[in-house]
Order: sequence, then C-alpha cells, then structure tokens
Amino acid sequence: MKKSILLSFLTVIIPIFVQAQIVDKKSIVAKKAELVKVADGYSFTEGPAVHLNGDVYFTDQPNNKIVRWSATRNEVSVFMEESSRSNGMYFDKNKNLITCADLENQVVSIDEKGNIEVLIESFQGKKLNGPNDLWISPYGGMYITDPLYKRGYWDRDPEMQQDGEHLYFLSADRIQFFRVDESLVKPNGVVGTYDGKKLYVADIGDNKTYVYNIEEDGYLTNKKLFVEMGSDGMTIDHRGNVYLTGKGVTVFNPKGDQIAHIPIAENWTSNVVFGGAERKTLFITAMGSVYTLQMKVRGVW
Repeated sequence: MKKSILLSFLTVIIPIFVQAQIVDKKSIVAKKAELVKVADGYSFTEGPAVHLNGDVYFTDQPNNKIVRWSATRNEVSVFMEESSRSNGMYFDKNKNLITCADLENQVVSIDEKGNIEVLIESFQGKKLNGPNDLWISPYGGMYITDPLYKRGYWDRDPEMQQDGEHLYFLSADRIQFFRVDESLVKPNGVVGTYDGKKLYVADIGDNKTYVYNIEEDGYLTNKKLFVEMGSDGMTIDHRGNVYLTGKGVTVFNPKGDQIAHIPIAENWTSNVVFGGAERKTLFITAMGSVYTLQMKVRGVW
C-alpha cells in the first residue's frame, strides 16, 4: 500500500475508533465498565423512565413511539404506537406512565394497557407551550417544565401560548395546578431528591441549573444557583449526585463540584435514568441511539 493511500486510510478510520475516556473522580462507575450501545436506528430518543421492575421506557418522539428496554433480556420492543408525541416521562406509584405529550401540549397518564387519560390540557384557559419534562415527588406532587420548542406537527399557532416559559406544579390530588417559578428563560430538565426536599431544574436557555427547597404545599423556596451549566434531561443517584446531559453526561456532587464526565459519541445526549433491578444500570438516550453503563452507585426510584 502506498504511503499516501495509507495516510488517507488512517485519516478516515481514526475518528471512528478513538473514544474519549470516562472521567470518574469519585469511583461512581463500576470497575472496568464500558459504555454499551443497546440499540440504534431511531430518529431521536428521549424521556427514559424506570418501571418498578427495572425496565426502562423511552420515546422516539419524531416517530411518535414509546419503546421498552427489558433489563433482564437487554432487548428493546415497541410498547406503544401513537403516543401523543410523548417526550419526558415518569412512572407514578400506580405504575402509570406519566408523559409530557406535546402533540396537543398536554400531560397524560398511560396505563399498562396503553389507555390514555389527559391530566393537564391548559393553564388559565390557554394551551401550554409544550410540556417537556417532569418529576413526581414521593408525595405525588408533580413538577413540569414548559419551554417552547416549535413542532412541525402542531395544528395550533406555533407561537408561545403562555406569557413565558415557566415551571409548574400539579398537586397529588390533581386539583391544584399553578406556577412555581416564572423567572426562568427556558426550563427543561427537572429532578428531585428521594426524600422530596430538594428540586433541581435546568434552565437550558440560560445555561444554568438551580436547586430549590420543596415546601409541603408544593411551592419552592430558597432558589440557588447549583451549577453554571444547563441540561436536557437529568437524574440523581443515592449519594445525591446530579447527572446533567447535553455533551455526554456530566456528574456533580451535591455541592456542585464536577466529579465525573461520561462522553457519548453522539452530537447530543438528551436524557438519563438509572434502570435494572438494582438500579445500577445508567440508561442514556442520545440522538438515534440508547446506551447503558454499569455503575457502583444506584438510582433512587
């Protein structure tokens, strides 16, 4: 092989095989664990939510599907077609899959048979901008982010429906629905602690993530800057470490110090959750693929 041809060949193949290394300052990743691509070929994966049995459900939103990953078989299968364009998702205590369904800018509940119940369809007589992500507290209250990402499939006016992009709370009895922060630029990812005392919200429009105290009535107090980084989806582990997404997965301890970075060979990492029976499998959605990584730490749901 001529030298010029060899150099050209190397130029092509090197970027394919060179992968940035995981940075893990506090040994949260399992020893010798490697990132595994579980499945690909989707249009855009999002919204991973862990079922009580450890299976993870995620969305292929452009194709309007919810897909299930079996933790025991390490296989994926379609759970639901025509999912109302579900995006962020979370299981409630009754095993209903609660989703941000922005086909009609609603929040819906999907039971195990695929039946849909609309929980929220408007605020003060107007549609929401497009519910994006949610987290349900141990007491049943629900926090919902409502940024505006214009969708080509909307029949309605694609411009902003509310007077801004806000953070909302739905009470456990589903009666009270109100705003809990109107000062964010574009809220996106949201996650809370296992004890239900703190809430983390990513303002992706301002490249910041905040932490709040959660009050008994659902209102938020003592808002503080957590890190100078926004995020798409988020999760948390049993040590209180917070996992932010975007360029791979970046992990911060409860003080806001970066302790790990998991690079993903995709243009965007959209979301992350802990799955598996022991909640030690980090499940990552990124562009048209989904990945897993075995961890020492575990998830809390």
